[in-house]
Amino acid sequence: MLPEVASWLRRRTSASAQWPLETLLAAKGGTRISVVLPARDEEATVGAIVTAIREDLVDRAPLVDEIVVIDSRSTDRTAEVAAAAGADVVAQDSVLPGHGRMSGKGEALWKSLAVTTGDVLVFVDADLRGFTSSYVTGLLGPLLTDPAVGYVKGCYDRPLLTGDRPVEGGGGRVTELVARPLINLHWPLLAGVMQPLGGEYAGRRELLERLPFVTGYGVELGLLLDVYQQAGLDAIAQVDLGRRVHSHQSTEALGAMSGQILLTAWSRLQRHGRMMPLEAPATALAQFRRGAGGHDVRVSDVGVGERPPMIEVPEYAEGRRSLLS
Repeated sequence: MLPEVASWLRRRTSASAQWPLETLLAAKGGTRISVVLPARDEEATVGAIVTAIREDLVDRAPLVDEIVVIDSRSTDRTAEVAAAAGADVVAQDSVLPGHGRMSGKGEALWKSLAVTTGDVLVFVDADLRGFTSSYVTGLLGPLLTDPAVGYVKGCYDRPLLTGDRPVEGGGGRVTELVARPLINLHWPLLAGVMQPLGGEYAGRRELLERLPFVTGYGVELGLLLDVYQQAGLDAIAQVDLGRRVHSHQSTEALGAMSGQILLTAWSRLQRHGRMMPLEAPATALAQFRRGAGGHDVRVSDVGVGERPPMIEVPEYAEGRRSLLS
């Protein structure tokens, strides 16, 4: 490990237990805090997450100023359950409609900047099981207490659920097989980031609004690499949140996710001047499954769209100016 990485790990890694609520309330001052949950068909879990945040960090202690669920075209009761639990629910396609519709988690996160008011935004996936509000307080700790920190990633143990039996350490397959090797090869100073693709992280608005957002599964990797490019390694911190349990996808679905991760890394290598491509990468992914008559092939497009930095969107920029004036 590079000495710079070892130094960063010592200085910028903490645990959620190191950030008690009393410390955060004392450090909050006039900082507004928004918690955002991007959600699509998560009626089984979103209500418990919203309830825990509202009860612990809004009702019992005035730390979080708003909880916003961005409903990404759910076909179940996600929006109804989230609203009943106390969240402000916003339909993804109702935000900045003049800029068209794109799909994916990154689209929901990008649009959340336009409908939240926080100076600091905390992002939490809506499919977590056994969620506790220490996820939120842990992520907020470095941001509220150190002005040099602009972006905080959560890290955790990720068991793989196979039926009722968790396989400890078996989760995070795309991270271990794709993202981590890529980062160590091309961005070795980020090798200490334990969960580069994790869905729990927080950042200052003034930084997030100046970053482009990949609209698909590459959003977490894209944000991490862009924060590093714009603000440097020392602006990034990570907090151990303990254990993360959530639903898992098939190997076939993980293959498509991996394709989007690879394309996101490609785009950042090119944008940050780390390579000179001779041609554009292909975006078609062929996957095979044995059927009755032999092997069936399924071809999908794993291309990733991208939204510009929110600060460049005229409606947003004008709204922020009005809010701050």
